[in-house]
Amino acid sequence: FLSSLTPAWCLWLLPILLFFIVFIMYYCSYAILQSISRQTQLFLKLDDFFWREHLSKLALPYGIKGSELLLLKVLAVIANYEVPANIENLECRTCVVIGNGFAIKNSSLGSIINKYDVVIRLNDAPVRGYEEDVGNKTTMRFFYPESASYNPGLHNEPDTLLVLVPFKQQDLRWLKEILYNEKRVRKGFWKPPPQILLGDVNKIRVLDPHFLQQTADRLLRIPLHSKSKQKLVHPTTGILAVFVALNYCDVVHVAGFGYPNSKSQRQPIHYYGYDTMKSMKNSYHDLNHEAEALKRLEDSRAILYLHPHL
Repeated sequence: FLSSLTPAWCLWLLPILLFFIVFIMYYCSYAILQSISRQTQLFLKLDDFFWREHLSKLALPYGIKGSELLLLKVLAVIANYEVPANIENLECRTCVVIGNGFAIKNSSLGSIINKYDVVIRLNDAPVRGYEEDVGNKTTMRFFYPESASYNPGLHNEPDTLLVLVPFKQQDLRWLKEILYNEKRVRKGFWKPPPQILLGDVNKIRVLDPHFLQQTADRLLRIPLHSKSKQKLVHPTTGILAVFVALNYCDVVHVAGFGYPNSKSQRQPIHYYGYDTMKSMKNSYHDLNHEAEALKRLEDSRAILYLHPHL
């Protein structure tokens, strides 16, 4: 008798179970999308620097506290703080963020990438010689001193915006010394940065630390400061660029993201060069945590990958 009732109970519970699953998926998607503030002013500007309603309570990389004078000097030299009008005035911006991961190698995505309104690249990732896979259009390149190229024209277009992501006060001092042709101070970097920057300084922008703070706090949910001596974890330039794109663009696609299994220390991690997972051993980033965040964004359809990935 009881066994004959079991199928009926299952059928009765099935709609409730389906509703619960849908509700959880909707809630997770809503939570992800709520982290996107749709702030379209990306860069720090001199003309509104003095009129901020709330002064920053955090130091770099999540605020400007203690770096105000350095910023004033840098922004005084950079004559333009905007995104070009042909992009700013678009009613619908399609954007693609190109990671430096090995996953994009042999993908033949180059011609597709070049069709997006905005193509964001990271650090010193090369373009020449890799056009078939990564394209050759670059609208913005996010970098920090240690990942800068002394000659941006080698792998960028003439109109490419060079977007400095200041992780520490020394990063702003490095840019100030270059802009004012002052004596370079080489201390404070984990890798010697370029001592010159060729090209048009008017193409340089300084990303508002607000975006790094929001990436860490709302997307990754990692501590912004630590009272202990434990090493802080900061977002990578890559996931920061994805978060910026989600705030600025209407359509966001990604390619070249994802690291190989961390246990495979000899696997290459980039589509160029010879770096392996071993080089990430002492990183200030939590790669597994960021991979989970990207998966949540993908599951909520906030981003779309252009190629298969793990």
